Amino acid sequence: MSMNPVLITGANGALGLATARQLLARNVPVLLACRRLESAHAARQQLNADVQIAELDVSDLASVRRLASTVGPLGGLVCNAGIQIVSDTRRTPEGVEETFATNHLGHFLLARSLLPALDPGARVVFVASNTHDPRRCTGMPAPQLADLEAVASGDAFAGESTELAGRRRYTTSKLCNVLCAYELAKRLPGSRWSGLQVVAFDPGLMPGTGLAREYGPLASWAWRNLMPAATGLVPNVNTVTRSAARLAAVVQGELAAQGGYVSKGKLERSSAESYDPELARKLWELSSNLAGVPSALA
Repeated sequence: MSMNPVLITGANGALGLATARQLLARNVPVLLACRRLESAHAARQQLNADVQIAELDVSDLASVRRLASTVGPLGGLVCNAGIQIVSDTRRTPEGVEETFATNHLGHFLLARSLLPALDPGARVVFVASNTHDPRRCTGMPAPQLADLEAVASGDAFAGESTELAGRRRYTTSKLCNVLCAYELAKRLPGSRWSGLQVVAFDPGLMPGTGLAREYGPLASWAWRNLMPAATGLVPNVNTVTRSAARLAAVVQGELAAQGGYVSKGKLERSSAESYDPELARKLWELSSNLAGVPSALA
């Protein structure tokens, strides 16, 4: 077993922190990558363990490049950090819509940049969501990737209400996670990193986390106080600990899932759209262009 750390983005709370705890319990070292260094220090104190920490704003491509240039050998990568903005449309200094930048583009660049640092056979896990699949009837709007450039710029859903547009940006970014995982897995064979494994992971709905922090007072209260009662009663509504245990198992290769989608702790089919090879290729090409990296794996 590799003694190099598993890098986890968004590791200061919720699923990221809980996954770090699960991996440490398995004697797997971790590197906590957090948006603010003080949050990383606080997370390390909560874990009460000797873990590495790093500052990473995954929505900022310059921050991604800085981290990637300083990180040593890694035993795995968990692309976990995510946001859901329902109050307005925000853009990064590069002009990229912030949900797309955080949930997809930054992780795309991070994974691409860290390929040389990953141990042979290591796993790259993109934390997705079953909200990307309209068949799941999650109550979230269906993703739309008809105009990729407009999705990246934030103009794709300008005609919708602010909250609906924000929720659709989220589900669309989660579809991007699945497409990115599949396309990376497809491109690895024949490259220098053919031994790596790539997985898209659905943690399920985890009530009480900060994902709904931008919702209105009533919805936020229900998310924190009522929804946790559905845990264990409604399919794919999980505690953070349960989802983290499943994620840690995926990171450790306990489930044969190369190029697959893991939901409810097992391999499942993702949305029909996620298997569109032309859509995956176009997203890869656009992401490469926005991130300033070659489309082909070196």
